[in-house]
Amino acid sequence: MPVVAEEQVLVVPTSKFHKLGHFQGFSSEVDRYLPALLEGDDLAYRPRGEMEEDPSFKQLIPYVLFQFTDSTDVKHVFQYARGGGGGEKRLHAKRSVGVGGHISSDDAGAGTADDVYREGMRREIEEEIAINTPYQEHCVGLLNDDETEVGKVHLGVVHLCVVESPGVAQREDDITDAGFKPVEELLADIDGFESWSQIVLRAMYG
Repeated sequence: MPVVAEEQVLVVPTSKFHKLGHFQGFSSEVDRYLPALLEGDDLAYRPRGEMEEDPSFKQLIPYVLFQFTDSTDVKHVFQYARGGGGGEKRLHAKRSVGVGGHISSDDAGAGTADDVYREGMRREIEEEIAINTPYQEHCVGLLNDDETEVGKVHLGVVHLCVVESPGVAQREDDITDAGFKPVEELLADIDGFESWSQIVLRAMYG
């Protein structure tokens, strides 16, 4: 049987993140962190399996939220449950408000590291969901959670997509029970969400 090449994912040394200023939870200081993380010779692609067990590196993960405000001015956020298929096994059965995933060496091409990051984010979104509404996207912060095994080896970059209508739907089989719910409902059931979702919901809407 042919050997399947292992996915190579984009990582930065954890020491670089610490040098920029370690934090636990959510930081809105995008300009302090993201440009510096996406430049320099220490940005590299490494085997995903190895990186999942090595907290000396942080895998950069776009984490994209979709927000819709209805006619009564109530904010709704897209949320879903993770199934038992592919992806991060340690997060299965948890609910999430973030869409995204690893930046792969397959995303690399001409352009800057920022271009590669953006391409990876676009690919991950297109794989997971279908967007059938105009939206505006901007980066709003970073997520770090060293209190979980998953969090120790990942660093989230939080993007907010403000959509004109709730025209967002699941595309991957691994995403189930998806749809927009009022922020108050999500906060009331926050213990059912993965840790990154809990952090970002409290930081942005709590």
